[in-house]
Amino acid sequence: WISTMMGRAIEKEWNSPIYAFYHPVPDIGYHEGRCYHEFKCAATECKKGVQHFLDKKDAKSTSNMQKHAKICWGEETVKLADETKNSQEARTIISGAKDGSITVSFKRTGKGKVTYSHWQHTRTETKAEIVRWVAESLRPFTIVKDRGFQSLMKTGRPEYYIPSPLTVLCDVKLVFARTRQ
Repeated sequence: WISTMMGRAIEKEWNSPIYAFYHPVPDIGYHEGRCYHEFKCAATECKKGVQHFLDKKDAKSTSNMQKHAKICWGEETVKLADETKNSQEARTIISGAKDGSITVSFKRTGKGKVTYSHWQHTRTETKAEIVRWVAESLRPFTIVKDRGFQSLMKTGRPEYYIPSPLTVLCDVKLVFARTRQ
């Protein structure tokens, strides 16, 4: 009860736009007798959290939250959120940023040189890129089960998500249907 009341009191201080990328109520925990708040990422596919130990000088620092949000949500989205006044305003902006719709990933942001990010794709972005590749290169849906493809995609990151052939098939149909509307 006391932890909850203390959490509610300092919750008013969590008004930076970066908090919009995390669940509004953090978990309160203890590690070796030290109290911390763990802010869980609000991205659908992410299970990670950022801990703030309350007995440190930088207990209110949001730099680790910034780093993680850029991984899950992308630098562009975090930059847009940072331009807002507070977390409530930022939440309205990001609510549609990663809505799980595969067609969102196909929107062009302008013409110019293709660049490559050093950040790993989210699950939605992976699905979108594979759908684009399969459709543009006329690859079979089962290519995602190919041993060579799996090796290329998972080397150095064995946990990397690769959709099933059935998922790719459904997503290709979905994108096709939406482009016809």
